[in-house]
Amino acid sequence: MMIKIECCSAMNYFLETQRLGLREFTRDDAAFIVELLNTPAWLQFIGDRNVKTKEQAITYLENGPIKSYKENGFGLWKVELKENKTPIGMCGILKRENLEHPDIGFAFLPQYFGKGYGFEVASATLSYGREKLGIEKILAITISGNEKSIRLLEKIGLSFKENISATAEGEQLLLYST
Repeated sequence: MMIKIECCSAMNYFLETQRLGLREFTRDDAAFIVELLNTPAWLQFIGDRNVKTKEQAITYLENGPIKSYKENGFGLWKVELKENKTPIGMCGILKRENLEHPDIGFAFLPQYFGKGYGFEVASATLSYGREKLGIEKILAITISGNEKSIRLLEKIGLSFKENISATAEGEQLLLYST
């Protein structure tokens, strides 16, 4: 797999794979965020973020990915098909208060499931995190019923470590690690 970890001025991607480009989200991506955050898989496996309008999506972007870029130098990035700049999902590295190390996260529109995009971009993101950001240990979390994410995490080289409590209500998540 080709991984190019350099900015490409013509495309504004800071990370490319053979078929995909990653770039930072901007406020202009609000409509895509509304679409992605309301897909059945997002709602089932990640949870309802109550982002139903463009204004709510802008707030989500400003308080989430955009804030993370400023505070951490990384965050969730927009994944696009390079051939036509079609947005297909997000992938990136997050720093959560309840985890000791940064973790990888990803989500895609359902029409792009099963095409190898998840593996392609998650592998590149892990490499970027290690090589360019200097992150030695990268974690991942998911719920036990999210079999597709579990398979992808294992395919990119992460291993199950333990169950962790994610909320005050005691919701259990699976913790994976490099």
